Amino acid sequence: MSNKVSVLVAGSWGTALASVLAANNLDVSLWSRNVQQVNEINELHTNSRYLPGVTLASNITATSNMKDAVENSDAVVIVAPSSAMREVSRELKQYWKKNMLCIHATKGFETETLHRMSSVISEELGCAEGDIVVLSGPSHAEEVIRRCPTTVVVASLNKVQAEAAQELFMNSYFRVYTNRDMIGVELAGALKNIIALGAGMSDGLGFGDNAKAALLTRGLAEISRIGVELGANPLTFSGLAGIGDLVVTATSQHSRNWRAGSLIGEGNKLNEVLESMGMVVEGIRTTQAAHKLSIKHGVQMPITDQIYQVLFKERDARIAVETLMGRDPKTEMENMRLDTWEQWHT
Repeated sequence: MSNKVSVLVAGSWGTALASVLAANNLDVSLWSRNVQQVNEINELHTNSRYLPGVTLASNITATSNMKDAVENSDAVVIVAPSSAMREVSRELKQYWKKNMLCIHATKGFETETLHRMSSVISEELGCAEGDIVVLSGPSHAEEVIRRCPTTVVVASLNKVQAEAAQELFMNSYFRVYTNRDMIGVELAGALKNIIALGAGMSDGLGFGDNAKAALLTRGLAEISRIGVELGANPLTFSGLAGIGDLVVTATSQHSRNWRAGSLIGEGNKLNEVLESMGMVVEGIRTTQAAHKLSIKHGVQMPITDQIYQVLFKERDARIAVETLMGRDPKTEMENMRLDTWEQWHT
């Protein structure tokens, strides 16, 4: 493998991952369409919009030219927002080589097709979905960039590719595990953003720790239900990509999803929240996708449904909580299908 790795695009998470790679003595080409941002990274070694107060390593260079970014790279890390993943992958295709290691670190769905990001990428690049590597887990960019100890997982059906990604990123502060459950890791990383929105709403309403603990626990149950229905290993949801990422995203003020939910819980309208934050909040689009998936597959996702009603049907967040609390009595393990995932050993 050459010493060059390409990272597309230069948001907070893309920049943080670029810094991990740079710490591993790799030359990192960070791609962005924003020429002003490119100039700032190259001249000042900062990315002040996304990670203020941070100085980037000198072996990170930026470009707005996709060809320059990808040329002579043996690995490409795609960190585009879910809404832009198809467009970025399509642009990458003309410079793509079959032997390139492809890693993506985006947690979301394509809302129009309900496709996971690996499916979108494979469709555009014309490569096998199982050869793509998914990087996920509890990892705030603001902490990774400061080299706080962080542990993530890389998942792929291709063991060789997963281990190559593990070797690429692993260092003294960024620990990487491998996992074969690509579907589960992708689903867990995307769906936990919905529950993080709900946790923020709960905090914004002033409901306290009891409510949030219940929300996270029952939220994980419905993530697991839809995940197993879609082919995931239930054990994945108790790992780094599942409960690990859920806890960090639903309890930290670094989390965009938590912040957006908190502002909504305080009584702000969705459009006002998004305008004030000025950044992508993946949980919004993911709520739309998960709502459609739950209907399509006949899987009960009551928390997701109520958050969908708050975001898109103008339901008051307090009324949504009352609706959840007033549901018919259930057994705790109802609809938990833990014995339906059989492909793990194959």
